[in-house]
Amino acid sequence: MIADEQESRGVVVDRSEGFGERLLGVLLDRAHEMPPQLIAPLVAEEVRRIGGRDVSILLQDYEQLVLTPLPGRNLTVGEPESIDDSPAGTAFLRASPVEQPQADGIRMFLPLLDGSDQVGVLALTLDTVDDDDRRLLRRLAGLVADMLVTKSNYTDQFFQARRRESMSVAAEIQWSLLPPLTMLTPQVVVAGILEPAYNIAGDSFDYALNDDILHVAIIDAMGHGLDAAVLATVAIGAYRHARRADVGLAELYMFMDDAIHRQFGPDHFVTAQMMRLDIGTGHLQWVNAGHPAALLIRGRRVIQELTGPSTLPVGFGGYIPQLSEQQLQRGNRVLFFTDGLVEEHESGGEQFGEARLITFVESAQGNSVREMVRDLSHTLMRERRGITTDDATLFLVEWSGGSADYLASLDL
Repeated sequence: MIADEQESRGVVVDRSEGFGERLLGVLLDRAHEMPPQLIAPLVAEEVRRIGGRDVSILLQDYEQLVLTPLPGRNLTVGEPESIDDSPAGTAFLRASPVEQPQADGIRMFLPLLDGSDQVGVLALTLDTVDDDDRRLLRRLAGLVADMLVTKSNYTDQFFQARRRESMSVAAEIQWSLLPPLTMLTPQVVVAGILEPAYNIAGDSFDYALNDDILHVAIIDAMGHGLDAAVLATVAIGAYRHARRADVGLAELYMFMDDAIHRQFGPDHFVTAQMMRLDIGTGHLQWVNAGHPAALLIRGRRVIQELTGPSTLPVGFGGYIPQLSEQQLQRGNRVLFFTDGLVEEHESGGEQFGEARLITFVESAQGNSVREMVRDLSHTLMRERRGITTDDATLFLVEWSGGSADYLASLDL
């Protein structure tokens, strides 16, 4: 019907399939029923069709220190690339392609983005590069990222490639619970990080963007090891269940509190912060159930701690939560963190402390939300000489505001 109307108006519609569209279409069609271990060779094969060679797929390791090569037939597998000091790392951190001239051509590093979450980097070499190549490769990298994320649900190979050391069972559970570490929209950006990556137990976080409301929870389950991981699993499960029932923040806390209390009794609890941010207005509401106060950041300066009435940790049973509110300004950032970040200390030494944390927040080098969280976490780890006797979590939110109908203004 549409075609008939267009033709009747004399509009000529080009339905021909260009080379780039055919290449991406073939890759997508073949990937649907292809086993996970053949995805990487398929990508290498398709890259060769556009004159590319020396193809590598580099995935972020769990500590966010290096990009590790994914093994596979027809892939170039070299040494891990430093995220802080390599062209691949630059492409990864900035979520932007990097071109490196070489004697035999141009080495391309393309970020693999699943939505706005960085999966890794696609690296390849071309003799020459023009704008058509750049456009095609950017779309190819996006398709490869989607395939890697989708196929990761059917295999362990991608997870194994990301591991640099053995992982505890508790950490395995926690990583399986996490949402993507980064989410970026025109109105709000979030990023989180956990440490120690390979031995995390009771810390976790979760978030969801439902229409105009960003929901976030950061939790710290009591204890260590597998017991803490099981407690955290129930807490996150209860949080998601209540959140998806679309209840208010007070009701959400009470549902979690009841679930933990019924399952584990009064001797087990979870400290937490749950917050709701209206991304259209910047109105922030939160319940602090035993965590350090979040930090409000404006123009790289910590302007205040988001203090308020205290609420008992989740799990004691029957307590009415105390809600706090804050109106954000555009560009404000809010940093949530667990007590393991500031209470860590060497034997006989003083705690790291919130004052030192604020100093490092204000001197953090990373510009983007994701860069700032990563830089801050690694800086604090170095300052503590790698000591992590307790889990530590950072979660950063940046609110930019704007109409919820921003998509209507995009050129789709």
